[in-house]
Amino acid sequence: MAGPGVTRFGHPHRHHRELDSTNARARALAEAGAPSGLVVTAAEQTAGRGRQGREWFAPAGSALLYSALLRPLADRPLLPLAAPLAVCDAVEALTTRECTVKWPNDVWIGERKVAGVLIEGRPEEDGGGWAIVGVGLNVAVPQSAFPEELRESATSLGDGASIKSALAALNEALAGWVDAAPERVLEEFKRRDALRGRRISWQDGRGTAEGVDAQGHLLVRMEDGSMLAIGAGEVHLGHAGASR
Repeated sequence: MAGPGVTRFGHPHRHHRELDSTNARARALAEAGAPSGLVVTAAEQTAGRGRQGREWFAPAGSALLYSALLRPLADRPLLPLAAPLAVCDAVEALTTRECTVKWPNDVWIGERKVAGVLIEGRPEEDGGGWAIVGVGLNVAVPQSAFPEELRESATSLGDGASIKSALAALNEALAGWVDAAPERVLEEFKRRDALRGRRISWQDGRGTAEGVDAQGHLLVRMEDGSMLAIGAGEVHLGHAGASR
């Protein structure tokens, strides 16, 4: 449970039958002065997106479409790692299956994506600022409903999970992770790291994933034995052009 001084997510909670994007709505509310802990959800999004500007696929009423406002942004450098760890905890509270994280923001069951996280922040000179933690979590999407190109790489919670139970579990888990000590975040990420020790590729090269550093950057051992830290971007298992 969230203790004294810990952000309680879902207070307030704004739910919409349809929105263009929960992140966009949460950003607008943040700019208008909404408090930390605000959560925006929608039954359906018309312009939901993930990383790299991709559209987020989610049939109406089948996924938790969620954006939470967190203030201040300062002193939370590992939020991009902590947020998917919170999603993992929420998922495992609702199903018997275990989760891993594909750096930087995909949550997997097996090697199928069940959720994605998109964090957008606005730092401020006074050390305050805010962040929007956006989550798309597939709760009850029939496998046959996924577009053909996603059927081999996406999955849904199932196990009788509901949007309501997923919302409650994510609010609780996120409260427990946003202020977690960096050592705890890094240790748990290491335990859930889906890429560590595996061959990966990205736009500029390929190598072997070796975990993350203290700043949350992905460490990659290159062909010549040198180590590279990747701070942002998308990586794939195997060779460049892989579908995952």
